[in-house]
Amino acid sequence: MAEKKIVVTVDVADDDEKRKAMMAVSVLPGINYMSMDMKEKKMTVIGTIDPVKVVEKLRKRWNAHIITIGPKEEPKKAEPKKGDPKKEEPKKDSAEHLAELVKLYRAYNPHLTTHYTVISKEEDPNSCVIC
Repeated sequence: MAEKKIVVTVDVADDDEKRKAMMAVSVLPGINYMSMDMKEKKMTVIGTIDPVKVVEKLRKRWNAHIITIGPKEEPKKAEPKKGDPKKEEPKKDSAEHLAELVKLYRAYNPHLTTHYTVISKEEDPNSCVIC
């Protein structure tokens, strides 16, 4: 069965009802993507699912109507125009790039990048060990 894009209107009042409506539909098998536009009160479901089952789940609690059922639309990639020069970043040396990544990681997660030296008790003459 091919994937379909189903658009349904759902009369929801607030974000809490939106969350409940999405949870009610999300239990159905075959859903790959779900979204809800609160401004237009439209729910979009993409997947290999029966549109009637989506509306059945929603009509138990809300007023729901199917607007469109169609094939899943693939996003079109914007092709660069021939007149536009490509803006390429200057390529960094791999060592510089790695050093920059390490610097960013240490700034993000400093407690995992702090290294401590371990000195054994046998090597330290000032330590006290009772054997």
